[in-house]
Amino acid sequence: MDHGISLHNSTTSSFPPFLPSAVKSQGTLQSFTFTDRRSLPSSPVSVRTYRTRDQVRSGVVACAGASHCEFGSLNSPLEPRSASGKYLSGVLQNQRPLFLLAVSDELKQLADERKGALCRVFRTHDSDLACLYRRIAQVKAHDCDLAIEDIIYMLIIYKFSEIRVPLVPKLSKCIYNGRLEIWPSKDWELESIHCFEVLEMVREHISTVIGLRADSSVTDNWATTEIRHIDLGQVYAASILYGYFLKSASLRHRLEQFLGLPFTDKDNNLGQMPSFQFPEIKARLKNLVGCVGNKQSDSVGQESSRQESNVETFRHYVMRFDPETLKMCAKLRTKEAAHLIEKHSCALFGNEKTGKFETDGLILTSFSSLKRLVLEAVAFGSFLWDIEEYVNNVYNLKAN
Repeated sequence: MDHGISLHNSTTSSFPPFLPSAVKSQGTLQSFTFTDRRSLPSSPVSVRTYRTRDQVRSGVVACAGASHCEFGSLNSPLEPRSASGKYLSGVLQNQRPLFLLAVSDELKQLADERKGALCRVFRTHDSDLACLYRRIAQVKAHDCDLAIEDIIYMLIIYKFSEIRVPLVPKLSKCIYNGRLEIWPSKDWELESIHCFEVLEMVREHISTVIGLRADSSVTDNWATTEIRHIDLGQVYAASILYGYFLKSASLRHRLEQFLGLPFTDKDNNLGQMPSFQFPEIKARLKNLVGCVGNKQSDSVGQESSRQESNVETFRHYVMRFDPETLKMCAKLRTKEAAHLIEKHSCALFGNEKTGKFETDGLILTSFSSLKRLVLEAVAFGSFLWDIEEYVNNVYNLKAN
């Protein structure tokens, strides 16, 4: 159940779970307010005292003549469209210590604005102005929807920045002569957010969708393969959902362990391990990587055997999910999360000129770059679960 993972209670209900303790000790967030979202620049070049545009370019920046993407700090595929999103983007780049406080302030302001618009509709439902106020409330609701999606997205970027990993920008910026290369890979940082049991399942997912095992050699990692643009987009989107599912299932597992619920070994009800698989893509990739999928390292095997009991416990827990529980953990809880995944994927894999999702064409890339994209997607889903929970405690999101 979700109740055990909520960290919002008593006097600290306004604080996100990842807020630094040094900030929490200063008191409630109400004392840190911004009178206007325009009080801080929405662009890093709007005030002279801030750094120049070249100094604050961020994310993965493609340079002419380079064979790979160069990473910075903030160059996400999806650009904020709302005033709140642009404002928070500026705060994150120029006033980072105030970012979480600004987020809290924006969420409360949006919640108050939406509530105020609805109250005016109820108060005037019998008057001649009822139609006007209903229209105003509809426009306000649309604006709030855009703002909330931008806020969630900016919080995801913030979470990635906490582990010093920028999001991969639009792939069109990283493709040269039909080849995609992402460097540095940031594998260790992206894996560090998962506990051991979950990490083993993430590595199995990588092996399933691209055919690359955790114990593969350097040569195997840098072997090249071709993949269709649409296939890569499907793998990325499915990996986001898989990361979301793993986060939900692992927290549910932890909660049941904490409550001391009995573990029932119902072998007859043993189900299949949930996975977002693409057999056709896997088959094409496996033919090109050779024996990568069949190798086992002795050292990795010994480490796995030492942790086998913990892994098997979580694995068996997930495999025993009945269809209803599996659906509950895998389903996105809010419409905002579903829209955000769709928009982010389209921005990442879409054509930069048309903005439409690329469906044709082959991409030549290394397995290391494919692994980087999958790990990022899984982390994206995991962060989305946490942030969705936090935002929903301040601003009621739409049930999916």
